[in-house]
Amino acid sequence: MAIDLNSDLGESFGAWRLGDDEAMLTLVTSANVACGFHAGDPATLLATCRGAADRAVRIGAQVGYRDLAGFGRRFVDVSSADLTAEVIYQIGALDGLAQSSGSAVAYVKPHGALYNTIVHHREQAKAVVAAIVAYDPTLPVLGLPGSVFFAEAEAAGLRTVAEAFADRGYLPTGELVPRTQPGAVLTDPDLVAARVLRMVEDGRVDAVDGTVVATRPESVCVHGDTPDAVAMAVAIRDRLAAAGVDLAPFV
Repeated sequence: MAIDLNSDLGESFGAWRLGDDEAMLTLVTSANVACGFHAGDPATLLATCRGAADRAVRIGAQVGYRDLAGFGRRFVDVSSADLTAEVIYQIGALDGLAQSSGSAVAYVKPHGALYNTIVHHREQAKAVVAAIVAYDPTLPVLGLPGSVFFAEAEAAGLRTVAEAFADRGYLPTGELVPRTQPGAVLTDPDLVAARVLRMVEDGRVDAVDGTVVATRPESVCVHGDTPDAVAMAVAIRDRLAAAGVDLAPFV
């Protein structure tokens, strides 16, 4: 049995530092690298791509709304044409940085509010899918199972990769608890590690109300900006290794 471990990286901006990308790149198998719209400046993104390439960590384009001030965690009522163009722009920019580092963008994962919006918002989901198909229809997409994003991606012939979250609370519907609500973010490394092992082995996770949600992830995310993200990633690796679960990229 094997599972991919991913993290959102490259989210610093200029003198403002967020997370510990160097440490996380020694622990994960895939890196969702910001593309400059919700976070990340060119020098930061290039350094992150180089670090990932040096460690054979897969690079994913983490595309988002054009919202630096809100860190991409606010809904933007953008037109389909603009959203498609902006997603193509982001993938292309990161792919250039990745290729100059001896790697390439290997998949796409929406970020923050865009990720959650296209669980239900079909128009924006179609716009994101159209951008990926236009740029490279062989790129897999990482996202939430059961979303309209996955439905549109599959209809367009894209490979969909189911994702689960180590450090985020779940609603009974299988969606994530909004960050404005209690129980949205988990920070205990031991609790998180045990939770991930249950997801991987049993395909289940407890929602905030105590109900059990089915989940069969190919990849598990630890957010790079979550407190103690490095300790959580270490605990997850150790717990999975002890159970005989290998870590390997999904692409």
